[in-house]
Amino acid sequence: MSTVTPAFNLQSAKVAVLMGGRSMERDISMLSGTGVLNALKQKGVNAHEFDPAKRPLQALVDQHFTHAFISLHGRYGEDGTVQGALELLGIPYTGSGVMSSALSMDKVATKRIWLSHQLRTAEFEVLSAEDLSLDALKGVAKRVGYPLMVKPPHEGSSIGVSKAHDLASFEVAVNLAKQYDRDILCERFILGKELTCPILGEGAGAKALPVVRIQAPEGAYDYQNKYFTDLVQYQCPSGLHGQLDEHVQELSLKAYRALGCRGWGRLDLILDEQTLEPYLLEMNTSPGMTSHSLVPMSAKTSGMSYEDLCLEILMAATLTKPYGEKNRPTDSTQKEHA
Repeated sequence: MSTVTPAFNLQSAKVAVLMGGRSMERDISMLSGTGVLNALKQKGVNAHEFDPAKRPLQALVDQHFTHAFISLHGRYGEDGTVQGALELLGIPYTGSGVMSSALSMDKVATKRIWLSHQLRTAEFEVLSAEDLSLDALKGVAKRVGYPLMVKPPHEGSSIGVSKAHDLASFEVAVNLAKQYDRDILCERFILGKELTCPILGEGAGAKALPVVRIQAPEGAYDYQNKYFTDLVQYQCPSGLHGQLDEHVQELSLKAYRALGCRGWGRLDLILDEQTLEPYLLEMNTSPGMTSHSLVPMSAKTSGMSYEDLCLEILMAATLTKPYGEKNRPTDSTQKEHA
């Protein structure tokens, strides 16, 4: 697939900032979307709030919206579903396309693609919903080893994620994760520095923004600490020596391109304390844009304001165009050759 980016005309554009939605991350999406909406208005964009949980997407066409800025997080917004609907409606949208969004939202599929590209990610196994017995848990623990991280593969913002040190805590972690997802990702815990690297652009033109180092209290970078406390410390620039910082950026770009992402995104990584090797953890195709969010923080370090960041993301809004579409015969052409 290729992408077609219609010229963005600030004077004629009418932009829907998609926020809220039906996912577990609705509240965070509202915070992100409100920030984006205000930033775009400050840049002179005719932007409006649009909550897909309250209005059908057909209203975008009926009300003559020309572009959509996706500030939805999680299911029904970051997983390819709303992207597919916007493709059908013919409304250019921000961020990755249908396939890349769907793959990136699935942590297991993401890891398998990275491994096929020889990109380093934490060792993992998947517990099937058909067998969550103690024997199955013991088998995973034996092969992966404690401690391990237990995650619902299709949720974001650390929802349903916990750490297991032994069989008892593993069972508790699995019971939590299965409330949010059918299958369960069990990932080797790597002790080290938590890092994130935002990306802007597409393909060979994509660029990595400065790496952010995250220092959470007792390593608990969970939902509460991410969005609702000031206990987490962030370091940007990361404080890593130059070569290592560049290595993280290069790995992040490769991971982004391997998934076919476009527009913008954010890679989460862990830097192994022993080997100083970075391991890929997750890909975020619609990252948070709240006051605590990391993409704006990184962009600011590179000299880009929050408002300019939002406008740059919007101006890259695209639709996916299948290769060969220009050669597809029209009805009139078919009639001529009938």
